[in-house]
Amino acid sequence: MSNVIAFRPRPVAEPLRRPRCLIRAAREGQAGWKRDRDLKRLLRTDHCPAPGAALPRLRAEEALLNDARLQRAAEYDMHRHVLLMIAILAEMRAAVADAPIAVRSAAQMGAALLAQVGAAISGPGTAIPARP
Repeated sequence: MSNVIAFRPRPVAEPLRRPRCLIRAAREGQAGWKRDRDLKRLLRTDHCPAPGAALPRLRAEEALLNDARLQRAAEYDMHRHVLLMIAILAEMRAAVADAPIAVRSAAQMGAALLAQVGAAISGPGTAIPARP
């Protein structure tokens, strides 16, 4: 008998829409997050997976907890939900940091281009007056 729990994978493009207080708690928890210690304990494994490899499992388990939260189920564990959100945010950051330099530089160039376009659009002379 295996001790591996199979979770239904969720599409990566699906955005996380959660209550503001849950996201705020997860962001605050980033300061105390130690990947080697906390991810192993959260996943109940002996070894940490590669950065980003645990994201599908974390998101699937978080989705189950979110469904329990929405249904106001008695088995909802808010503490574990916050820990999962902390882990998801940390793993997303670790996956981006671990990405090949070419991918990161392309993403940074894309972000810089978007910032330039946004600055050009919102530059002087294009603002719409509040009251004509």
